[in-house]
Amino acid sequence: MARLAPRSLPRALAGALAGAALGAVAARAAYAAFTRRPPVGDAETWARTNHRGEPITLLEGPAFVAGAGAAAAVMPGLPARVRTAAVLAAAGAGGLGAYDDLYGATSSKGFRGHLSALAKGEVTSGAVKILGIGVTGLAAAALTSRTPLDVAVDGALIAGSANLANLFDLRPGRAVKVGLLAGAPLLAAGLRRGDPAGAALAALPMGAAAALLDEDLGERAMLGDAGANALGALLGLAVTVSLGRPGRLAVLGTVVALTAASEKVSFTRVIAGNPFLHRVDMLGRRPVEQAPTPR
Repeated sequence: MARLAPRSLPRALAGALAGAALGAVAARAAYAAFTRRPPVGDAETWARTNHRGEPITLLEGPAFVAGAGAAAAVMPGLPARVRTAAVLAAAGAGGLGAYDDLYGATSSKGFRGHLSALAKGEVTSGAVKILGIGVTGLAAAALTSRTPLDVAVDGALIAGSANLANLFDLRPGRAVKVGLLAGAPLLAAGLRRGDPAGAALAALPMGAAAALLDEDLGERAMLGDAGANALGALLGLAVTVSLGRPGRLAVLGTVVALTAASEKVSFTRVIAGNPFLHRVDMLGRRPVEQAPTPR
């Protein structure tokens, strides 16, 4: 690996700190605003029941989308095409996820279920989301990729990452923790290269997600499809601008393999059966017998 220029690491570190801080501040501000006045409907529109049968709000998701999108729009040092791609990835995946959150039906589940229903002529909200995220993923990739092959690979990576992140949003804090763990090596890669834009692009969704983690772990809110899809899409975009083609193909293969496995294997069951994964999954969560922490 080439030696970094003397000022490369400080600039990359500054970019990472700026990205994380902007993402965190914007996401918290958006969450505070949306809890006062939701972006669509009223508080009841976004109310759901969690895995314990307790009330919870989905407004964490729109707050993440709005915060991460706004932070990307004003983040200094991002090339114009990367900035536009980040806003498009967050808004596209987040908006389509919100549509599924609000209007989705549960008759068809999983990637295979929605596509099977589509093959039979039934257009489910999930199928609309899957196809729509695929289109916005390709559009974002077209802004940052050089060749048609790269556009196809990167578009699939962005869309696949958006879908995969949503598969982990089944327990408090899980999707955010997975996002932070997945983003850490991307952030480290940007710092090693001395790349301020790459480091900022990885840190931005991590900062926005971390800022909302207390609401998630406290079981007052959850990312839902809107937030989880947007988190995955932004991390997928960070992969596309941080790694060479072999690395991107390796990550895409991992995303495809995990998505395929989810059709047959319960991630929750696998995590519960592994002591280390279970310990990480429960970190910061309240025990089953405890009531939710009040606001």
